[in-house]
Amino acid sequence: MASSAESTDPPERVRLAILGLGAVAQAVHLPLLDRLADRFSIGAIADLSPSLVAVIGDRYRVPAQARFDGLDSLLTADGIDGLLVLTSGSHGSAVTAGLDRGWGVFAEKPLAWTLAEADAIAERLAADPSRKLQLGYMKLYDPAVVRGVAAARGTDQGSDQRSDGPTGGLGPVRSIEVTVLHPSDQRQLSHARLLPPPTDVPAAIIDSIRAEADRLRTLAVGSSDDVARLYSDIVLGSIVHDLALIRAFASDPTAIDLVDTWPAGRWPPSVAIAGRLEGEARFAVRWHFLPDYAAYREEVRVVYEAATIELEFPSPYLLHAPTRLRITELEGDARRDRRYASVGEAFEEELLAFHSLVTTGRQPLAGLHEGRADIVTSQRIAARYAVQLGLPINGEGTSQKG
Repeated sequence: MASSAESTDPPERVRLAILGLGAVAQAVHLPLLDRLADRFSIGAIADLSPSLVAVIGDRYRVPAQARFDGLDSLLTADGIDGLLVLTSGSHGSAVTAGLDRGWGVFAEKPLAWTLAEADAIAERLAADPSRKLQLGYMKLYDPAVVRGVAAARGTDQGSDQRSDGPTGGLGPVRSIEVTVLHPSDQRQLSHARLLPPPTDVPAAIIDSIRAEADRLRTLAVGSSDDVARLYSDIVLGSIVHDLALIRAFASDPTAIDLVDTWPAGRWPPSVAIAGRLEGEARFAVRWHFLPDYAAYREEVRVVYEAATIELEFPSPYLLHAPTRLRITELEGDARRDRRYASVGEAFEEELLAFHSLVTTGRQPLAGLHEGRADIVTSQRIAARYAVQLGLPINGEGTSQKG
């Protein structure tokens, strides 16, 4: 039991540098950091848009000398404990730079687009075990997911033990089935009163960002537009959250059997992915981009021999909207449903986990290992899709064919 002095001492404040001030920062992270002012302070901010830096800096009381125009200048900030990487695209170079600076690093998904970037991060972590990295898979911190995983493993509620395979308290997994109904970002974020998209980023910088994105996609899976965009924008850009949930309840995929997209000529399309997990289990993901659908909805069903775990997620941008959990199993000769819903916020719990990582070294639920595993799975998905389309798969993805 903690002493009275330990229980009453205020938590250590972590001073953060924030890279990227776009939609996810404005709608989620910045409001939550303000709410968690006893644990975090915003020590520096950076974005390619001078207008965003000015408005966000004023709103969150960031001194003028702590406002920067990009990663390189942000790295000169003093008195920083942790870096939040909230930019779009691959985060490999920013993560590596933050680790080299000696900061704890939190990176929104995905960790990176290429295995080469992931392996460069691995080298930094191996060279200095005191370096700290957390990957932004917020659904793992959702109270409903925590309770569902605990039930699956037969552990105490809230346990963060990792699964050793597709067995647990409810027995072997038969199947995991995921359906995502994904409206446009504009529809999901209409409540958030975001700042207008900036128009003051120089064209030359935008061109260089696009060129680097093309280079990384080509390195990962080759230059086919259909395959490369599916890989970076949909699988690593969204479905990766479901890969994290599949791993939490069972394992990483061991094989990809089918990838399909439809309707023809639409982007983003609907995507279906089917594959295999450890222990003869199967998984299926159906991800539908429906720009005018009323609300984001995500359903995950984990099927066991004698039970199911079902999760229904709301839009991730509706802070404190409950995720609903139902566990169905046999009780005697009757069906028993256990239902659970909590307004605990997954993004908030994730930030608190980063605070613990920086201040105590407590390891997060997702880091390098999980991020790299999801790059491998995403390249397998891209390779399967290319084979089905009769297109070449090049780059790192060549090793994932078959």
